[in-house]
Amino acid sequence: MSEVSAKEYFLWEKKQLLKGGDKHSLSLLLELKGGISHNELTLKRLTLEGSLYLQENLDFIESIWENHLNNSVPIQYLCGFCFWRNLKLIVSEKVLIPRPETELIIEIVNKLFKEKSQKSLFAELGTGSGAISIAIALGHPLWEGIATDIDKNVLDVAELNFKNCSNQSNLKFFCGNWWNPLEPFKGKLDLVISNPPYIPKNTYQNLPKEVKNFEPKIALLGGDDGLDHIREIIHLAPLYLKEKGWMIIENHFDHGEKVRQIYIDNGFKSVEVLNDFSGVGRFTIGRYK
Repeated sequence: MSEVSAKEYFLWEKKQLLKGGDKHSLSLLLELKGGISHNELTLKRLTLEGSLYLQENLDFIESIWENHLNNSVPIQYLCGFCFWRNLKLIVSEKVLIPRPETELIIEIVNKLFKEKSQKSLFAELGTGSGAISIAIALGHPLWEGIATDIDKNVLDVAELNFKNCSNQSNLKFFCGNWWNPLEPFKGKLDLVISNPPYIPKNTYQNLPKEVKNFEPKIALLGGDDGLDHIREIIHLAPLYLKEKGWMIIENHFDHGEKVRQIYIDNGFKSVEVLNDFSGVGRFTIGRYK
């Protein structure tokens, strides 16, 4: 534990921000490595009195900040953790950093399945860090869930995150490409969720270097038009969903109507494109028959 006066800390903070970067990223670093929340800093900022007690000293935190600034490495990878909803998740460069807009998937699930006492079986295709599946499993303890990923190393991260976040046992992890691990569950799924790779090839080439140079390409690139994986997932979904089962897919911000049509072409009803925080059609949902 390292003690520093509030005045000393805010002088240090000002010095760091003059080097570049943004206050949000520095605040995230302080929370992940210093153990100081944004709310704590805000309260201290009002009075500039007393001390802050950090889990790591400022010199060490500054070295991480400079690595972030000089090499564009995301703070989450440098710290090995990220925050998503009310979860603190392990992340490595093998897994995509969960985005705030993806949190809305949990709200969509809660609206579709308002009766929490009802038992349901759900699957997430391409779980990555496990964020979505873990949040659903925690929020619906009577449900059973299956989280899949093509990379066993990624699944190990997701499984460890579930163990760290819960003592529940209602989420299982299976390795394989999209639907392949789910053969025993054909016709049994009430809900399927996927946030697949959906970035078009040309768009991928122009992504910020902190994304393109560090986050896994396999979790981002969706083929020439960004729809390769989405087409495959939707095309096979009727084999695995129950009648009246729901599917939720996160898609590229301008692909909503295209994804909606793919749903319809594959026999889905009640198909809707739902907006994210920015008001763009980020999620497409549909019910099979």
